[in-house]
Amino acid sequence: MGKKEKDYSSLTPKHIVKELSRYIIGQDEAKRMVAIAIRNRWRRLRVPDDFQKEITPNNIIMIGPTGVGKTEIARRLAQLINAPFIKVEATKYTEVGYVGRNVESMIRDLMEASISLVRREMMEEVKIKAEKDVAKIILSELYPHIPPDESNESYIRLREMLFDGKFDDREVEIEVEEASTPPMFGVIGAGFEPGIDFESLDLPEPIKNLFPKKRKRKTLKVSDARKVLIEREAEKYIDREKLKEEARERAEESGIVFIDEFDKIVGSEGGHGPDVSRSGVQRDLLPIVEGTTVATKYGPIKTDHILFIAAGAFTQHSPSDLIPELQGRFPIRVELSSLGEKEFYRILTETESSLLKQYKALFQAEGVELEFTDGAIKKIAHYAHVANEMMEDLGARRLHTVMAKILEDYLFEVPDIDREKITITARTVDTKLSKFIENEDLSRYIL
Repeated sequence: MGKKEKDYSSLTPKHIVKELSRYIIGQDEAKRMVAIAIRNRWRRLRVPDDFQKEITPNNIIMIGPTGVGKTEIARRLAQLINAPFIKVEATKYTEVGYVGRNVESMIRDLMEASISLVRREMMEEVKIKAEKDVAKIILSELYPHIPPDESNESYIRLREMLFDGKFDDREVEIEVEEASTPPMFGVIGAGFEPGIDFESLDLPEPIKNLFPKKRKRKTLKVSDARKVLIEREAEKYIDREKLKEEARERAEESGIVFIDEFDKIVGSEGGHGPDVSRSGVQRDLLPIVEGTTVATKYGPIKTDHILFIAAGAFTQHSPSDLIPELQGRFPIRVELSSLGEKEFYRILTETESSLLKQYKALFQAEGVELEFTDGAIKKIAHYAHVANEMMEDLGARRLHTVMAKILEDYLFEVPDIDREKITITARTVDTKLSKFIENEDLSRYIL
């Protein structure tokens, strides 16, 4: 409970919307809906225990074209509350009995995300201890005649030099571990979810000990050796049972599953072939969203309080075409609006990690200052909007293709030119893009 107090107490709906607005322009209604959903989680934890289980999340369907911020809202929201988050595509799932991914696998994926999240936090907590252990290992190789003693001033001085990176370019021989996979495991493991290998399975230690890791000596630069060793040494301080328990609780109480292309699993009533399969996926998804228990390699996971956010364009179907039971489990529906020149300009100039800032950082890595005039930014927004109108509407993603085309030559030549500053003007943008916009066939190919 203490962890949740810290994570949620200051996150009022207004604060959540304000934080999301640092990265996403517009779409205020969608931001409000997710902010309320998150605050309701905090509120649920403060009602009497016997009433908590009765309060279920108000799952959300976001309706809108690609590139308008649906995924970004969910992803940034998860980062804000430090919650396990996965994005899945509804079209990747098939109903039980067909070849393909079972819908329950999304919960297993969420649990994997939660394990990774909690492990990172735990490793950060023991980082200082682990770094001291790593220092002993490396310095004993570099200076075997100096005892690794905390009371030894020479050792303490060398350790400080190591932490300051003074030995990074030197080489050291260390012992590394490599997984020993049994030869027949590829056959034995055929029934497991794709992407799960022997080493990642949470098997009982007696079984894992049948196939111990191989140890061998390897020469690495000190900087690389520290990276290898820090994770290994930190793992020794992590309680695996505590890790699993906290990750399971985090997944169950604050996990977010974002289901994209939700409209693609809508089937015609009484349909045949693919329509039947799509309806089958909906039926299989229903108990997951309603609240059930899914078996994972870390133990059973209850889905009752996981927040599901579905998204789709819904151009040929509407949420009302979903099976009625599933509609009832997604009571909140919000439409996201298309983006135009005004929004593109704001995305480029106001967001925390805008493309302008990203490209400036890339050029700065080459020692070159990249600047955009206000007129250039307006032109970029204009051409992105025109390209979306001429072709498929990619939303804000069109800015990526437009920016890449404008800066392509500079990115190629900048390591070899003697310039301290490059300024992109409205004329630069016109020169780079006007011929593509004027030629629709060429535009389709380039932009």
